[in-house]
Amino acid sequence: MPGSGLARQPYYRWLVQPVGDRELLSAYRADALFDAHQEGPEFGYRFLVEEAARAGEVMCERTAWRICSDRGWWSVFGKKRGHNGKRPGPPVHDDLCAVVQADGRVRHEFVADAVVIRP
Repeated sequence: MPGSGLARQPYYRWLVQPVGDRELLSAYRADALFDAHQEGPEFGYRFLVEEAARAGEVMCERTAWRICSDRGWWSVFGKKRGHNGKRPGPPVHDDLCAVVQADGRVRHEFVADAVVIRP
């Protein structure tokens, strides 16, 4: 132990209890969430919180989200992801400022109809 750079008191405290209370509680919560996720993979973390509470592990939604997010437990009906490399579709409205030049390029002209001077 000499020269290891490790203080003695935390080392001996760790020898008595290698897994802390916080880690143990997090593991029990993760186990309850995992069991609920295995039973219903289509549900998200909000439903899993209720199922874990029925199993005896009460936690807030944010804690359940963090545990599920860290472990990659998502609903099978997850959010749609971006389509990388795909071109955007046609515009949904007319571009009233667009002017097509002779060489085919589109540029925008922003012209005011009237000048308003406020005192």
